[in-house]
Amino acid sequence: MPDSRKVVAGYFLSLDGVAEAPDKFLTGWDDETDASGQRLIETQDVVLLGHRTYDEWAGFWPTSDIEPFASFINATPKYVATSTPLNAEWSNSEPIEGDLLDFVRNLKSEPGDDIGIHGSISLTRALLTAGLVDELRLVVMPTIVGTGQQLFAGLPAIRLETLHSTQTPTGHLLTTYRVIHQPST
Repeated sequence: MPDSRKVVAGYFLSLDGVAEAPDKFLTGWDDETDASGQRLIETQDVVLLGHRTYDEWAGFWPTSDIEPFASFINATPKYVATSTPLNAEWSNSEPIEGDLLDFVRNLKSEPGDDIGIHGSISLTRALLTAGLVDELRLVVMPTIVGTGQQLFAGLPAIRLETLHSTQTPTGHLLTTYRVIHQPST
């Protein structure tokens, strides 16, 4: 039975692939970048987060007025990949019980919209390696950061198909890639 849902990882990246602390390398904002973010979250009804991202975001997003993401992330069910208890309370959040990969496989087989991953670099890498990410939606900033966690560092070879790519007025590259899953042997 094919998966009925997609896992979609959405990230802001520098040209050299850094995804950590994008607020430090954002190079402006425009309506097209804003609209692409809106389209991304409109397709998602659940979010996967790593524990570190959860801890950081649970202290920020519940009181944020940065829209439309604040309303989305606060209302959307969030599953957190963690081996320790969650320190902060945040509505609609719960730790993933059991094996992460099994949990995601089961979640993909349930009816629903896309499953989002935002801001959780290690989690995204683990799911890419396991062949569980279906799309990458990237906003690539025209800057080289030089330091910081690169989203794709340490991954095995993964083939992608470009589904969409455009440049915004501020020079951001909005790119959507489909992950080409290799058949198991």
